[in-house]
Amino acid sequence: MEKTYFLTVFDQSGETLLNEKITTESDELAKELGRHRLNEKNYMKHSHRLVDNAGKLLLFER
Repeated sequence: MEKTYFLTVFDQSGETLLNEKITTESDELAKELGRHRLNEKNYMKHSHRLVDNAGKLLLFER
């Protein structure tokens, strides 16, 4: 069964730079896809988070 995750990236002022939905079968695959998207957009050094639809935090960088 697929789950929904949300990847959000912020700049230093708190403005949202990226807010994307990821749909996949597992937390591990969601983390892998989230990291790939962050690398693709050069956002690894920005504040970001990946949460599932229940609010469980999977990735976080401040």
